[in-house]
Amino acid sequence: MRPLTAEETTTLFEKLAKYIGSNLRHLIDRPDETYCFRLQNNKVYYLSESMMRMAVSVGRDQLGSVGVCFGKFTKTGKFTLHITALDHLAQYAKHKIWIKPNGEMPFLYGNHIVKAHLGRITDDTPEHTGVVIFSMSDAPLGFGVTARSTMDMKRLQPTDIIVFHQADVGEYLRAEDTLF
Repeated sequence: MRPLTAEETTTLFEKLAKYIGSNLRHLIDRPDETYCFRLQNNKVYYLSESMMRMAVSVGRDQLGSVGVCFGKFTKTGKFTLHITALDHLAQYAKHKIWIKPNGEMPFLYGNHIVKAHLGRITDDTPEHTGVVIFSMSDAPLGFGVTARSTMDMKRLQPTDIIVFHQADVGEYLRAEDTLF
């Protein structure tokens, strides 16, 4: 387990900023304790400094995971968010979308969100920005990228895609062998 390099930190923060914007500082500067990001086997973990100090005593080969896995770096150096970061993204999300109950199951099976399933959306959501998807009862279901801006969505047909699927809580079942 090692700290992220400057390039890795920039890549991670750029990806997180797409979803939580300026609330990114709330992840690091928390009132309860100082938190940090660490890299283990190309996966980025978010953990408290006290937990990090305890994890140092465990060997690299024996350490499976520590803290919350936010995602992983690909071989080309790009960062991919995992569904395990959903709780933190939902807490600090800048743009949110709530989907109707009839749209929850298609989204949880890995499909994109169409306009017919849209319940509510935060105002002034731009095109191609990260959004966190909630059920109408405010339970976080996943995250994705908007296909259109809020203004453009009003003119779309009910079958047009409004959010591209990135990750959902159904991945805990579909990819349980490869997730951790």
